[in-house]
Order: sequence, then C-alpha cells, then structure tokens
Amino acid sequence: MTPTLVRQHLPHTGETPRVDLGARARDWSEIQERMLVPLYETVYERLEVGPASRLLGLGCGSGLALLIAASRGAAVTGVDDASPQRLALARERLLPSTAGTRARAATRLVDGRPGDAAEADAPPYTVVTAFEPIGCLAGDSEGLGELLASAVPLCERGAPVVLAGWGPPERCATTSVLRVATKLSDPLRGTSGWRPALRDDLEEVAHRAGLKPDGSGRVACPFGYADVDNAVRGLLSTGLFDAAISATDQVQVDKELAEALHPHQRRDGTVWMPNVFRYLIARVP
Repeated sequence: MTPTLVRQHLPHTGETPRVDLGARARDWSEIQERMLVPLYETVYERLEVGPASRLLGLGCGSGLALLIAASRGAAVTGVDDASPQRLALARERLLPSTAGTRARAATRLVDGRPGDAAEADAPPYTVVTAFEPIGCLAGDSEGLGELLASAVPLCERGAPVVLAGWGPPERCATTSVLRVATKLSDPLRGTSGWRPALRDDLEEVAHRAGLKPDGSGRVACPFGYADVDNAVRGLLSTGLFDAAISATDQVQVDKELAEALHPHQRRDGTVWMPNVFRYLIARVP
C-alpha cells in the first residue's frame, strides 16, 4: 500500500531527508508491516482467496500480504514503483532465485505500474488489492483512483477490488501520534494537514476508478511494539514523518514522537494502540 500505512508526501521544499532507505525498508518489513495482518486475513477469508485465485497486489511493498495469499494457494503478482528496497525484500520472501527456498508457483514481482504486470495470453486477475490505508492526511487518496483504473483492464468482469482506509479517529489510538507529523512539518498550519477519515472516502475513490462498491467491513488492527524505540522505528518506516524530519531534524522528530507514544506505553514497557481499519470491496464492471 506506496506500501505504507499512509501515503508518503514529499516535504514542501521538495527535498527528502537523508535516511538509510535499506534500514528503513527492513524496519517496515520486520516491525510495521505485520500490524495489518488481521486486515489481510479477513479480506482473504471473505473473498475465499485460494488455489483458484489470481491476485494482483498494488503497492505490494515487501510482500507480506502476497505471502499470506500465496500460502493459501493463490497465484500472486505484486507491483510497486515507490520503493526498490522494499521490493527487494519481497523478492527475498517470495522468489526462489534470491531466497534459496522452494519455488512458489505463479509468483511475480514487478517494479512498475499495473500495466507492467500484463502478460500476453495470461488469464485475467480475479482479485485486486490496494491495502495501503487512506484517510489520515488531506489528499492521501490522490492518484489511487488512477492506479485502480489502470488495473481494471487486467481483471475479469466482476472481479473484486479491495481498498482500505483508517477507521474513525475515536477508534484509532494511533491518530494522536500521527498528528505529530503534520504539526512538525508545517508549524504555521499546525495539524490542519491532518483530517479525520470520512465515511465515504473509499466509495469516492472506487467511483473515480469506475468500480461498483459491493460491501465493506471493519477490522481491528492494534499496533503493538516491544518498547518505545521499537515503535518509533516502526512508525518512521511508514515515511509519514519524512516531511517533519526535513522541516526540523531527526532528533526533534524522534523526541516528539516518543513523547506522543508514552500515553500508550504499558507498565512492562510495551506500547499498545488499538485501531480499527475499514475495507471496501468494489467490483470491476
């Protein structure tokens, strides 16, 4: 989902902070990505993803959602043009040429857009997923409708397309922590860059892509971390705080992020933030 919990936005200056992209991708795959496993599993169960499924994962990132689908017997293709580092980790997980494990049948990873996943004489995709949640920042759904529309020609008629979004702020404890990003990235605007998830966010994106909504659901996806440092690394790996780092510095962002996490820290040092995410199933006309 960019395979992040929220879509990445470049700083207002157009500059990006100097970070170790390889280390950040590893933090994503080892710490943060697993937080959405309940969402992946719920969707796959509802759609009965299995050996008869041919799944296209948009913004596949480091490939955990694809791995779960493949373990259910599905033929999976992942596309991503945002992070070569995450895609390299997906190859380690899913492709025998780099992982040195037993081959996973019918698995492809494509550095590019949905059109780059087209194969001559291949059967159409039966399921499409866009698991990166929207509904956290103003404008974080920009480009998603176009991305989904470009995948439609590759799918069979009636194929389900899954979109995901943050739930209501009162159901998402992480909301208060994410507001730190907008506060630091643009102090004059404060938290105005943040906005609460709206009921029809996902439906509006589906309509823009020419899809027909056909059901939705909510899934509890708590964010749990070993300690505050682990939580900071996980949240930074989303890319959401890059603008804040550019506007201030890494030390200040780490400090304020850690402070925002303290209310969610338990006596044993672990960090726990209950969240609810919403998903929409739309159909290819």
